[in-house]
Amino acid sequence: MNSLESKRVLIVGGSSGIGAAAATAFAALGAHVTIASRNAQKLSAAAQEIGHGVQTAEIDTTDAAAVEAYFAAQQPFDHVVISAAQTPSGPVRQLPLDDAYKAMDSKFWGAYRVARAVKIAEGGSLTFVSGFLAVRPSKTSVLQGAINAALEALARGLALELSPVRVNTVSPGLIATPLWSKLTDEARDSMFEGAANRLPARRVGQPEDVANAIVYLATTPYATGSTVLIDGGGAIA
Repeated sequence: MNSLESKRVLIVGGSSGIGAAAATAFAALGAHVTIASRNAQKLSAAAQEIGHGVQTAEIDTTDAAAVEAYFAAQQPFDHVVISAAQTPSGPVRQLPLDDAYKAMDSKFWGAYRVARAVKIAEGGSLTFVSGFLAVRPSKTSVLQGAINAALEALARGLALELSPVRVNTVSPGLIATPLWSKLTDEARDSMFEGAANRLPARRVGQPEDVANAIVYLATTPYATGSTVLIDGGGAIA
């Protein structure tokens, strides 16, 4: 594995969940990490918890002008990670169109805006976080599957356009993140237990599982245009 010592790493969506776990992993390996999101308070708390001199940047990826202004003032990063956004979900015929547009704007167009504006050093990498619904659709989350598939297609195209910068995607399955904190403890535990019993891995994923894959892609010079499933076997179960 290549050394990450003193490399400049940006984690968009790094204030919680998978993004925070990725930031922790990169920082522990000696990288100079910046975590970005739209919530300054969450960023500050996450940076304090991660330690290692992690820096913060308040960026709203739905604001094209703000995204472009931020990156125009930055030196190139060595590695950039765009972690999954929380998006409205539901059956296509029940999800309000405004919510559908917001979901696409946040997760797909947000990633697109960052990819379009960010400067990445030659030999560096850009990694998206999608989701296994791209290959294992759900009748209650059709839009999320479509957004994830679009992200993965975007990564493959950008791997050609941005070469020699490497572009990849990590596709998680069910991961125990704060996304599920709105459920009661009993409902969440029941869901996780049921999922673990169905999955070949016989466990629910942790943010650190996905972070390991993100670091692997960033530090493997021959990996580009790839999608790595970290789903406990969910796509085949």
